[in-house]
Amino acid sequence: MREQKILSALSVFDIAEEGKGVARADDLVVFIEKAIPGDVVDAAVYKKKKSFAQAKIAQLITPSPDRVDAFCEHFGVCGGCKWQHMNYPTQLKYKQKSVLDALQRLAGLETSHAEEILPSAQDRYYRNKLEYTFSNKRWLTDLDGEITDEKEMNALGFHVPLRFDKILEINHCYLQADPSNDLRNKISAFAKEKDISFYDLRAHEGALRNLVIRTSSTGELMVIVIFAYPEEGQVNLMMEFVKNQFPQITSLLYIINQKKNDTFFDQEVLLFSGREFIYEEMEGLKFRIGPKSFYQTNSLQAYELYKITRDFADLTGNELVYDLYTGTGTIANFVAKKARKVIGVEYVPDAIEDAKINSQINGIDNTVFYAGDMKDILNNDFINQNGKPDVVITDPPRAGMHPDVVERLMELKAEKIVYVSCNAATQARDLIRLKEKYDLVRIKPVDMFPHTQHVENVVLLKIKK
Repeated sequence: MREQKILSALSVFDIAEEGKGVARADDLVVFIEKAIPGDVVDAAVYKKKKSFAQAKIAQLITPSPDRVDAFCEHFGVCGGCKWQHMNYPTQLKYKQKSVLDALQRLAGLETSHAEEILPSAQDRYYRNKLEYTFSNKRWLTDLDGEITDEKEMNALGFHVPLRFDKILEINHCYLQADPSNDLRNKISAFAKEKDISFYDLRAHEGALRNLVIRTSSTGELMVIVIFAYPEEGQVNLMMEFVKNQFPQITSLLYIINQKKNDTFFDQEVLLFSGREFIYEEMEGLKFRIGPKSFYQTNSLQAYELYKITRDFADLTGNELVYDLYTGTGTIANFVAKKARKVIGVEYVPDAIEDAKINSQINGIDNTVFYAGDMKDILNNDFINQNGKPDVVITDPPRAGMHPDVVERLMELKAEKIVYVSCNAATQARDLIRLKEKYDLVRIKPVDMFPHTQHVENVVLLKIKK
């Protein structure tokens, strides 16, 4: 084995997108796993290119004053919560910095008027949805003793980074509130006890494949057990166990997915007990969440995000609002009572059906929803039929808006655009074009995902006079 090169006494001065500390060794930029700004370390290089290197901490010489002990036993092996070893105020500082750097560096925008990032009130147990994977190829760690039984190689947990076929058995996850951990652990133990096979991600064999747990701020609970190749009676055996052990489940569902990939959006969802959906609530509005529905995964902070969006739009009741990438119509329904009319557009037809239902159950009659590809649907006929918007709210996926959609916004010339983004880099790319006709009036980052590098950002654009 080739000996690793040690770079001595490196001062870490920044943190990169993927959560690695950044240091310099002469002209070489060094990305160091689990290092944070303020650390002084000896770094062991495991990968080197001409201008940068990837490294691990060989020795922590001086810990950063912002360094804290990670609270999760799975930290560093599990791919999530990569910033646990950095205190929360410092996490917020670097999230704010990453947003403003992207807007300045990529789009050449002035950001001195940016508002302070909004912290998450909860930094643990804040997610309302988690998806776990069953596997017969458990990733072994120092926490595991000697494995003497093949069944002990079964795991229910998360994928190990860069290893699609290896799953880390999770004992306790700090992302989702009770009874999430109890559910996962009891389901795993029951499957092992009853010899129900765990999925083989390479051979595509085995009965149990995935487990999805959704909770809501209303206290409702959805559990989806996803099978691949169950033997006769195994589905009923498992589902009866879950139903009896957890009578508080509102919606108990299962899926038989025999495709090569884990996505189940094209699969039939079967109801075992309860109802087919749960409710989320926000300001007295109820939102129906089905097994395939998208809903912001941090419910409490989603409410804050939508309040900021509504505040930026500053509606008087007379405006026609276009809500692009509307999903299940959460923002559209949330702002509807302040608007004359809201037109929601979304690519996924099932989501649009949810959006319509969400309007109905809340007695909202000034929303209209369309399913279709944004770049195709926003044509002249659509504008003639629905009217030219006064305000556009857009909340695209991580890839940002399609260039054709950006061009359409340039033609529409709405008075205001409120752009909600989960990726400041693609937001900045879109703003390069939009800034030709719009002024960047407000910037407000929002932390939806503590202990990760992810950050949402809301900007308000106003048409140049």
